[in-house]
Amino acid sequence: MNTLSLCRGLLRAGALAAVLFLGGCVAYAPPPQPSTYDRAYNAMLGAMADQGVSVSDANPAAGLITGARGPITVIATVAPQPDGTTKVEFRTRGDISKDPQLIDRIGASYNARMGR
Repeated sequence: MNTLSLCRGLLRAGALAAVLFLGGCVAYAPPPQPSTYDRAYNAMLGAMADQGVSVSDANPAAGLITGARGPITVIATVAPQPDGTTKVEFRTRGDISKDPQLIDRIGASYNARMGR
C-alpha cells in the first residue's frame, strides 16, 4: 500500500467519523407547553367530569364552565392575573345537602390534574 492510498483511506475514515459524529448532534426545540390558563381550564373541565358533573356550558374565552350534578349547580371560573398566575374558583348553588362534599372532591380532582 502506498502513502497516497493510505492518506486517502485515512481522509475517508476521518470524513465518515465526522459525519457520523455531527449527525448525532441534532437539537430539537421542546414541544410548546399549554399556557397556565389552558392547563387550568382543561383541568377544571376534567375535574368536573371526574365527579359526575354534567357540563351544560363551557366557554374557554370567558373562562367559565357551568354544569350540574343532581340538584347542585357547579360554576367554575378561571382568570389570568396581572402577575402571570391564573385564578381558579369553583362555586356551587342549589341543594348542597344532597352531596355536601362535591365541591371538595372537585377541588381534589382539579389539584390532582394540575399535579399537586
